[in-house]
Amino acid sequence: MAQKTQENPRTQATIRFIQAVRQRVGTIVVGQDTVVERLLIALFTGGHVLLQGVPGIAKTLLASTLSRAIDLKFARVQFTIDLLPGDILGSEILDPRTNTFAVHKGPIFTNLLLADEINRAAPKVQGALLEAMQERKVTIGKETFKLPAPFLVIATQNPIEQAGTFELPEAQLDRFMLCHRLGYPKPAEEKEVLRRNIHLGVRREDKGAIARTEFDMIDDKPVGSTEDLVSAMEAVHDVHVSETFLDHVVQLVEKTRHHKSLALGASPRAGISLIKASRARALIHGRDYVVPDDLFALAEDVVLHRIRLTYEALADGLTGLQVLQSLLADVGAPERR
Repeated sequence: MAQKTQENPRTQATIRFIQAVRQRVGTIVVGQDTVVERLLIALFTGGHVLLQGVPGIAKTLLASTLSRAIDLKFARVQFTIDLLPGDILGSEILDPRTNTFAVHKGPIFTNLLLADEINRAAPKVQGALLEAMQERKVTIGKETFKLPAPFLVIATQNPIEQAGTFELPEAQLDRFMLCHRLGYPKPAEEKEVLRRNIHLGVRREDKGAIARTEFDMIDDKPVGSTEDLVSAMEAVHDVHVSETFLDHVVQLVEKTRHHKSLALGASPRAGISLIKASRARALIHGRDYVVPDDLFALAEDVVLHRIRLTYEALADGLTGLQVLQSLLADVGAPERR
């Protein structure tokens, strides 16, 4: 099968496109290869991503760099307690000259939307965004509008500071294909971040100057087009999924529903997301078939936010990750046990 991948011209073109995107992002963002992979998986499969991490670890910079690398429209919304659904979706505005209403589309009409600190908005706003994510259309007044294609939401949460936040309920968390947890960079990576920042300099503007930031270093010339992205999305569906792999996914999802430490197991959407994400990951790694390593690499991001521990398990000091790892040890790949 590896030989088949090498001989497929479309797959090879897609792999070159993926490598070019990752290389471009790497020139701006240091040490976030796994996150870039997860975002590409979401783009290639039509999913959405929830990023959990403290402020200041380049989430906005990453999203902006990725959008410019593929020539996608990018928008960012800072979620706050006073945000209204119309601030995201759009609204009707009265034109006093004609005494008629005109539709003003909101920032959601973009290709890549960064929903910053989504848990700071009221549930009504969260629900409006997540409904649009699921249905990929928005109703403003009496008119319904389709969202652009492709359409990807990258939502962020601060896992530490919980004052003034509204936790996303399980049904809404299930809408996110992936939930990736970001940590601090390694010392060597952080040193490289500081080294690059030292050499940014200033930018003259009007009669003064402004200190340059990493955003000023983003190259506006894309390394790929939306047509390359469409080709990648099509190539994902050429990736072979064996019956054995399907069995492993079903086993894992089924085990979450019967584990004594879990009050809530994974939904069928978890299994679907695992298959889709595994196919995209296989393509990114140059394969036209999925392997058990795809499932093990993605299980935490796909399954963990879809399960809930019982009160007894929490009292015993268990974590969802510990339970998930014990379940993975019993699914396929004996060498992983």
